[in-house]
This record gives sequence, structure tokens and C-alpha cells, in this order.
Amino acid sequence: MGQVAMLIDLNKCIGCQTCTSACKSMWTDEPGQEYMLWNNVETKPGRGYPNGWEQSGGGWTPDGELAPGVLMDKAAHGMDGTVNFEQVYFEGTESKLQLVPRDQPARVEKKSSPFVILNNSEANVAQEDPGCGSNFDEDSSSGEYPNNYHFYLPRLCNHCTKPSCLEACPTRAIYKREEDGVVLIDQDKCKGFRECNSACPYDKIYFNYVTGKSQKCIFCFPRLEEGVAPACARQCPGRLRFVGFLEDLDGPIHKLVNEWKVGLPLHAEWGTEPNVFYVPPILPPQFDENGDLGNEARVPIEYLRELFGPGVDQALATLETEMERTERGEPSELMDLLIAKDWKSLFKIPEVKYF
Repeated sequence: MGQVAMLIDLNKCIGCQTCTSACKSMWTDEPGQEYMLWNNVETKPGRGYPNGWEQSGGGWTPDGELAPGVLMDKAAHGMDGTVNFEQVYFEGTESKLQLVPRDQPARVEKKSSPFVILNNSEANVAQEDPGCGSNFDEDSSSGEYPNNYHFYLPRLCNHCTKPSCLEACPTRAIYKREEDGVVLIDQDKCKGFRECNSACPYDKIYFNYVTGKSQKCIFCFPRLEEGVAPACARQCPGRLRFVGFLEDLDGPIHKLVNEWKVGLPLHAEWGTEPNVFYVPPILPPQFDENGDLGNEARVPIEYLRELFGPGVDQALATLETEMERTERGEPSELMDLLIAKDWKSLFKIPEVKYF
């Protein structure tokens, strides 16, 4: 029937994590899913979640072969242990969140650090913090003051047109729905071989250590079937997520991706043809030696090319041109689309006969 897609305007994201909370509370509240964030918001430049996912490999080679990838274990997610949520949030017996290594008694002590690991095997000495996690790089800028910079990057499964996870699965548990292109994992067929985990270059497939199954974002397909946008998009207070079908010529995603060409995939060089697109960020320019705003870009263009490919140069130029049009009081279809004054204009989900 077509390919459902999402476009995320990075110029609107404030890193509030509302999308993360909406997804987490709806889909990953069962045993074994504690560390899963099917949607997360990363501060870039940064290591991301899991730690170093951009260096994990996977995807496709230029010759059309599966590229080798590595498994990201629980330690890369910074959560290889149990957290004393009960004592802090419900019993009120502790005031600090602490991570106790797996398979050790949940002995908790109050320490000056807001988040420490306790290791019973080393004479009750508090160890260093995990060093990574879903928010460990949050709001951490790169560069030097006053020209330091960072921006937020929401991430979820890209529901790719050429999903390497699907090709890698030996039991054919992964499939792409004909109705809307959503990529799903059949939990009855999944045998936990984890080939999909290493094949996904975005590391957006998680392994449930309790059920022994791989699990991932389902693009809220039960909501799509009712004509309702995914929870991460619906709950976003910044109106930065567009949801619709790429083939819908009148829809905002088609116009932003194929006509205005300001919606770009993340790491297109990995060959999976992702269907989540991003409007690249425009930060204020750098300050010059006199303390005045100059003409040099705050975020190095080389870094944005690394994320979004060579098309980012023209995308940024188009955005700046249309912004200048509005400043002169001239109309701009692009700016009207991105501003999304009508909240419902973000979601153009046509009626599809799923049954």
C-alpha cells in the first residue's frame, strides 16, 4: 500500500524527553525491557545510546552484502545491574538512585554521588558510575565557549526500505508489513539468535534477556490502524514530528523530503534506506573576536555531513533562504509546513484497510 514515514525537525527539539516517556510507558514496561528505549533523544555530538552505536557496524556494503556488525551488550547501555527504584520511589528508605551489579545482593548505601555502583566484592566501597547510559551526554556541548554547541537527535527504528535486520534473521521472524512498510518481529518465530541485533547499524533492536527474544519499535501500528499517530509524535509538545506516507503527494513528508529536500535520512551510507528523516539544525552563528555574531556556522558542516550526507549543504541553504523570505514578509510554503500552526497538519495518516 505504501511506506509510512516520520520526519523530525531538529530545530524544534528541546530535549524534553516527552517522546521517550510516552513510548516507554506504553510499550516497554514488562520484565526484561527495563533498559529498552525504543525511542530516545540523544545530545549530539555525543556517544549516544547505546554507547558508541555509530561505530558498531551493520547495514549493507556498497556491493549489496550484509556489513559485519557487533553486538552491543548491556554494559554499553550502562545498565548491567539492578536499580533501587523501590527503596527510592516507593519505600522512601533511600534518597539516591544506585545501580547494584547483577547477581549481587541489593545492598544500598547513601553516598555523596547522585548515582554510584555498589560492589559487595570490594569491601563495601562505592565504585565509579557506569560511564554511559541513555542521558549521560545530555546537554554536553562540544567546542569552546562562547562558540560551544550541541543539538538534540531523537532516534527510533527507521522501518527501513531495505532492512538489514530482516535479511540477517535466520528464522525469518522479521517481516515488513505490506500495508504500511512497518518492520516487525514475530515473537513466536524469534529464537533469540541476535543476528538482527548486530545487523542493525542504528542499534535500535533490543534483546530481552528474560524472554530470550529480540524486540523493537513497532511504529505504534495499533494506533496507525485507528488513524492515530504514534505516541512519540502525538505527545511531542514541540510539534516537530510529522507522520504520513511517503507516496502521499499532498502530505507534508513528501513535500519536505522530495520537493523541498530538507528532510534527510540519518547515515544513508549504511544502505538501509531509512524512513525516518530529519530537518538539520541551524544554530546561531559563531561570535567573532569582537564578541559580535559573525557569519561562520556554529555547528561544523563536516559533522552535519557525517550525519546526514552531502545533501545537508543544500538543505541548510534552502532553510536559510526561506527564513529570509519570511523576515521580509514574503510567503513561504516551506516555513508554513515546518511551523505547523495547525497541530493536525503534522499527521496525515490516510485510511488503510488493514483487515
